[in-house]
Amino acid sequence: MTSTPTTARRSKITPEREQEFFDAVLDQLREHGYEALTMEGVAARASCGKSTLYRQWRTKPRLVAAALRANRQGTLVAVDTGTLAGDLREAARIAACTSGRDTRLMQALGHAVLSDGELQAALREALVEPELAAFAAMVERAVARGEITADHPAIEFLPAQLMGVLRIRPVLEGRDADADYLLRFVEAVMLPSLGLTPPGTAGTSGTSGTP
Repeated sequence: MTSTPTTARRSKITPEREQEFFDAVLDQLREHGYEALTMEGVAARASCGKSTLYRQWRTKPRLVAAALRANRQGTLVAVDTGTLAGDLREAARIAACTSGRDTRLMQALGHAVLSDGELQAALREALVEPELAAFAAMVERAVARGEITADHPAIEFLPAQLMGVLRIRPVLEGRDADADYLLRFVEAVMLPSLGLTPPGTAGTSGTSGTP
């Protein structure tokens, strides 16, 4: 008796309206953090009744996980400049455009992702795995072009280097990692570690030209 009206109500939520709920969740996360986020606050931001959210997702962790998965980005997936040095520079420029928003989101989830496996998996799907795949593609192309060898010891640290500096600069300096900062990091740290740019020759590539 109760399943039919519930199904009918759920079917009325369009993808566009659902995205509004997810946007409200992520906005609340960035502004207030995970612990302070409430279904009531999300409902107020999205101009809906909290019963709608509970009916669809039942709990706060499930709603947050759904919002993260729905906003899976993969911002670096289209990077392909023709050289690994160029790809890393372009990755730095793109990462700078979202560094503030993404860093605040990861900081907001902080402790929660360590204690909730579903949240941790959703965060990886949304922000981590797409970028890891993009880095892997950059390296694969570079190996095929002969720029680096497949067993180069610095390869495995590339994602940690760029993604790590994005997260740590706000902690160390109280500022987001902007494009200038990230490009200097690529030139001074990442390219030399790959043998693409000798130390002291920023702006050039040892084996391939700047795109």
